Amino acid sequence: MPEVTILINLKTYREGLGENAHRIARAAEDVAAESGVTIGICPQPMDLHPLARHFDIPVYAQHVDGVVPGASTGHITAEALRVAGAAGSLINHSERRLTLAGIEASVQACASNRIHSVVCTNNVLTSAAAAALGPDFVAIEPPELIGSGISVAKADPEIIGNSVEAIRIVNESVRILTGAGIQSGECVRIATDLGTDGVLLASSVVKAEDPAAVLRDLVSQV
Repeated sequence: MPEVTILINLKTYREGLGENAHRIARAAEDVAAESGVTIGICPQPMDLHPLARHFDIPVYAQHVDGVVPGASTGHITAEALRVAGAAGSLINHSERRLTLAGIEASVQACASNRIHSVVCTNNVLTSAAAAALGPDFVAIEPPELIGSGISVAKADPEIIGNSVEAIRIVNESVRILTGAGIQSGECVRIATDLGTDGVLLASSVVKAEDPAAVLRDLVSQV
């Protein structure tokens, strides 16, 4: 069976900051060890380094800029992420949109520093365009369903299937995630049955009283 990836975006939720981030990372590490499913975490910038050092799971940044080290005050470079221990970074999340040129520069910066790039997209056309840039992952997330509690896997499976088809025509090697409202093992199973390699999700884990229980449910049908 192909490797399945679950990526948890902590966004800027208070429930995903500091000690809370460590609590979620510990749950992710435990469930990943039990299930064999790759579970990564995308913390806020100040938590990235300690989480990468203390937990045996992939830690991704929430954003990276396609700039080189130097006079770029306030930017986040791919080199700095690599040094901090990041496995990769989200790029172009719906809450942190970039231009096409910016996406390409960020993907190239990640590749140059040997960390993974996860380009977020919102429809079939942008998914195909993102795949042409050669990232490691394309993550399909219809923005209207993000944080809605309505799973894209159930509400709009067509966009997943059509995006997978469009991406594969352009780039057969890129891995595909889907997100927006993912909250159960059934959602993950539907997503993988439609040809994706896993899911990108946030609030269903971050805001849970028991993140480990939610994660165990998410991997239950893989």
